[in-house]
Amino acid sequence: MTNTRLYALPSPSLRFVAVWRRHFLVWRKLAIPSILGNLADPLIMLFGLGYGLGAVLGDVGGGSYFAFLAAGFMASTTMYAATFESLFSAYSRMHVQRTWEAIVNAPMTLEDVLAGEWAWAASKALAAGVCMLAIISAAGFASFPHALLAIPVVVLIGLAFAALGLSVNALASGYDFFSYYMTLFLTPMMMLSGVFFPVERLPAPILALAQAMPLYHGVELVRPLLGGTIPGNALLHLAVLAAYALAGFYLATVLTRRRLLQ
Repeated sequence: MTNTRLYALPSPSLRFVAVWRRHFLVWRKLAIPSILGNLADPLIMLFGLGYGLGAVLGDVGGGSYFAFLAAGFMASTTMYAATFESLFSAYSRMHVQRTWEAIVNAPMTLEDVLAGEWAWAASKALAAGVCMLAIISAAGFASFPHALLAIPVVVLIGLAFAALGLSVNALASGYDFFSYYMTLFLTPMMMLSGVFFPVERLPAPILALAQAMPLYHGVELVRPLLGGTIPGNALLHLAVLAAYALAGFYLATVLTRRRLLQ
């Protein structure tokens, strides 16, 4: 493959929808266990920390600690749902099950496959985010109709982290490789992005680092919306997430071309 083709912009066709549909039909058989698996850990931490630690801390950010934490967990649960799908599941289909190889033998390109994976991981993130919103609403910590605007934000968070996950997937030599990404990137980002505490209390250099991370911008959008207000600098936060999504998908396309087609 020439360098020109390797670095060309992705040009998937609408055939990617067939890839998305294929994944949906497989997932539908195990939908309930899949959703429960995505939600179990964050819900345990949300209710444990929200009510337990919240009783000690009192109000945080102008409201209860449970409400503060709930918004952060809605964004981070979306992040992890997209990440696991674009890492472990996508790697299984690419390398172990060789599903990608079977698909590209049909009238389908590698870019169609990647776009289908990208859209499917974002769909899994949407499902997790909507379930979290329903639980937060049932607990009385979501203000409508503003909270409904968090749903498109969840989709954008899912697209951003699905694209990053597919980029890492293209470099992976095995499942163990993903632990580096999870431990060295996702976990510190979750700690620094305002999920557990207000980021304004961070030292200036650490705050600047946090503000460069995509999860920070997702939290900054979701938290005000659940509280019934329009986020400040909403366009900036949306633009950063969109940039991560588009740049990440381009990077994933280049790295996957290099891995599979050269």
